[in-house]
Amino acid sequence: MNLQTIIPLKKQQHNQLDYNSKIMLFGSCFSEHIGEKFKYYKFQTTINPFGILFHPLAIENLITRSINKDYYAQEDLHFQNEQWCCLDAHSKLNNASKEVLLDVLNTQIEEMHNDLLNASHIIITLGTSWVYRHIASDEIVANCHKIPQKQFLKELLSVAQITESLEAIISLVKSVNPNITFLFTVSPVRHIKDGFVENTQSKSHLLVAIHQVVDPRNQLYYFPSYEIMMDELRDYRFYNADMLHPSEVAITYIWEKFKTVWLSDDALKTLEIVSSIQSKKAHRPFNSASEAHQQFLTKLQLEIDDLCNKYPHILF
Repeated sequence: MNLQTIIPLKKQQHNQLDYNSKIMLFGSCFSEHIGEKFKYYKFQTTINPFGILFHPLAIENLITRSINKDYYAQEDLHFQNEQWCCLDAHSKLNNASKEVLLDVLNTQIEEMHNDLLNASHIIITLGTSWVYRHIASDEIVANCHKIPQKQFLKELLSVAQITESLEAIISLVKSVNPNITFLFTVSPVRHIKDGFVENTQSKSHLLVAIHQVVDPRNQLYYFPSYEIMMDELRDYRFYNADMLHPSEVAITYIWEKFKTVWLSDDALKTLEIVSSIQSKKAHRPFNSASEAHQQFLTKLQLEIDDLCNKYPHILF
């Protein structure tokens, strides 16, 4: 008996990821989970420089600002709950000092500008089509920072708006980095606070819009993480206690699928070496002063040195 419906996946033949790739990830918390897998296995990775971003307009805005080096000024900041915040960025950047927050935001713009020029792959995970418009500025924001809801209007992005935003992202990045590869995916996290029907509508808009722009001939791809969660892992044992977010088992399962499709054969071999080193580094000896453990450490350091000679960016 086959007790699962398996999403058919084929090995990616072009523009694969390897240890020379420079990967940028933008989007929902799911992109952070996958990004952390890349970091653990020592890929060259940048994850959400401005924090988690749930919708395409937020990603488009920050990519546009970074490429154009459109720096933030004091009037772009808001004071809320005794902290300064920026409606374009996640609350993890918030700071009690206006000057510190401005410096962080503009440093991130500078670094993201350079990363976009040199990236080989951009992975974008979209979470929702629902957005909030700040009434005073008439701007759609990335994060409301618990500012009173009466200061915002809630809107659902149309398929056309999302498609236009994705096309703008692609066009802008390719204008400065023509060989970039884009990989789009939809977060399997359900935004039930919007409502069950509204969440389905939101995800539907994202999926349709993404498939309007996906074109492998132009290095624009889609990975079905949403479908894997919905169809292969349709059991609440693969969710966290909130029954909305994928569990660590589910994230690892989707990562295993992803790496089988997108990592080159050489990258998969190197990943196994990195995995072995990480496991050995996590080893806790009974006697750290023993001769056997010292020999173990010497051998481990030789393995690390050998790997780092091949890939100088790898650090343990």
